Amino acid sequence: MIGRLNHVALAVPDLAAASERYRDALGAKVSQPQALPEHGVTVVFVELDNTKIELLEPLGEDSPIAAFLAKNPKGGMHHVCYETSDLRAARDRLTATGARVLGDGEPKIGAHGKPVIFLHPSDLFGTLTELEEV
Repeated sequence: MIGRLNHVALAVPDLAAASERYRDALGAKVSQPQALPEHGVTVVFVELDNTKIELLEPLGEDSPIAAFLAKNPKGGMHHVCYETSDLRAARDRLTATGARVLGDGEPKIGAHGKPVIFLHPSDLFGTLTELEEV
């Protein structure tokens, strides 16, 4: 049902500073910032050979990332994202086992332009989990 790890997302208080640190100190390739108003975030992707790191900054005070950073002011791991070939089938299988899909349960378009859903952290060992259809 799940495939490879697509990315690990880190919430950061300052996207420009975090991008600079990954680019200049670690020598990583960092994408341009992308605002995603429907998700309340601005993101960049740090490209690695085997996966990506997504850096998230709140886009407005109502962003779920703003609430996360209020509890974790220096930032931290926000979620992991796995790929799946059939998002709706994965969702249905997970909800049949008691997992909860956040929001209205319907896929939304994510940062890569592909359908995504998020699963409640309590249902996956305290980790917010995103599934992305590939």
